[in-house]
Amino acid sequence: MKKPFYFSILFVSLISCAKNRDPFVDPINNVDSSDTSKNNSMDSFKIYLALGDSYTIGQSVPDSERFPVQVVNVLRGKNITIKDPDIIAVTGWTTSNLLNALNNHPPAQNYSLVTLLIGVNNQYQRKNLDAYQTEFIELLNRSVAYAGGIKDHVFVLSIPDYSVTPFAYGQDTARIAKEIDAFNAANKTISLNAGVHYIDITPISRNAKNDPSLIAPDGLHPSGIQYKEWTDLLIPGMYQQLH
Repeated sequence: MKKPFYFSILFVSLISCAKNRDPFVDPINNVDSSDTSKNNSMDSFKIYLALGDSYTIGQSVPDSERFPVQVVNVLRGKNITIKDPDIIAVTGWTTSNLLNALNNHPPAQNYSLVTLLIGVNNQYQRKNLDAYQTEFIELLNRSVAYAGGIKDHVFVLSIPDYSVTPFAYGQDTARIAKEIDAFNAANKTISLNAGVHYIDITPISRNAKNDPSLIAPDGLHPSGIQYKEWTDLLIPGMYQQLH
C-alpha cells in the first residue's frame, strides 16, 4: 500500500511493525483515543464495537466509508440513537494479535452490537487453520460477552477474497481463494454453532474481479462502494435487534 495508516478507537495500544513489509501490515504506529467522559454522559445511546483488521478500519478509504461508520449512519437514519463505533482493529492483525489487544485493554461488556471480521492475515501469513479455529472460538466467545451475553447482538463477517484484486496479480490466485474458502468454512461453522449471525460478504468481494469500483485505490482493499454493500447485508439484522 502506498500510504498505509493505523486507525483505532478506544482501548487499543498499537503494535509497531515497521520492519515488516507484509502488504497487509501497516508500518506506522499511531493512536487515537475517544473521550470516555463524554461517552459516560450518553448512557441512553446504543453502542457498537467493531473487532477486526484492515477490513474493519477501512484501509485506504475515508473514515466515513468504513463499514462500521456506514452502519452507524444508516441506523441513525432509521431513528436509532447510537454512538460513533468503537473500533479495535489494526492493519495486519491476525487472530492472535486481536486477542493480545483485548487481553491488554479489555472492552466493556455492555455493547448493543458487536461485529467480528478476522482471518485474512492468518491466511496470508500461512498460519495454521487449526490454530485459527481455536483463536476464533475464543474471539467469538469474547464478542458474545462484550454484547452482554446476547448472541443475537453479535455479527460475524466472512473473510473477503483478495485473490481477485490487482494486488494478487501474478500470485497463485486459485490457492488463495481455496484457502480463504477453508478459513471461511471454519468461521461459519463455529459461528452458526454458537448461535450468532453470520454475514457472508465473500461473494461481494469476488465481484471485484469484474468491477474495479469495488476496490480501493491501493489495489487491495475494498472501496467505500463495496463496504456499502456489506452494510446493506448487516443492517436488517442489526435494526431488528435494536428497534
